[in-house]
Amino acid sequence: MSRGNKIAFQIIFWLYVAGVLFLCFGHFDNTPSIPTSFLGIPTDKIAHFTMFFPFPILAFFAFDRFTETVKSTLLFVGVTFIIGLLLAFGTEWGQAHLTEYRSGDPLDLTADTIALLISSVVVAVVDISKQKKKPV
Repeated sequence: MSRGNKIAFQIIFWLYVAGVLFLCFGHFDNTPSIPTSFLGIPTDKIAHFTMFFPFPILAFFAFDRFTETVKSTLLFVGVTFIIGLLLAFGTEWGQAHLTEYRSGDPLDLTADTIALLISSVVVAVVDISKQKKKPV
């Protein structure tokens, strides 16, 4: 990937992180009413899943120079997963302790974790299969 593309992905990654923080800490009084569930799943859990699913994918595109071997891919994905968990935990903790208009919900953290886990596995599988297709 060219240096310009790499910088663009890094900018997109940090804008995404800023967007997640805005959505998690924003005070939204006049939002339209939405259904409380979709297919039996609470919509706020779907929103949390959707917010955190891109994290490992965007991190990979922004910082994939660290994934030349299977071992380095697994290390990168593991570290990315842990950083994503820290972001998810931090937002829930911050909502519970730093705001009066939001509350921390362990089930939100669960949705965030499931999204990070699935996305991390996808990144690992795609990158490792890409490595195995490279000519030796």
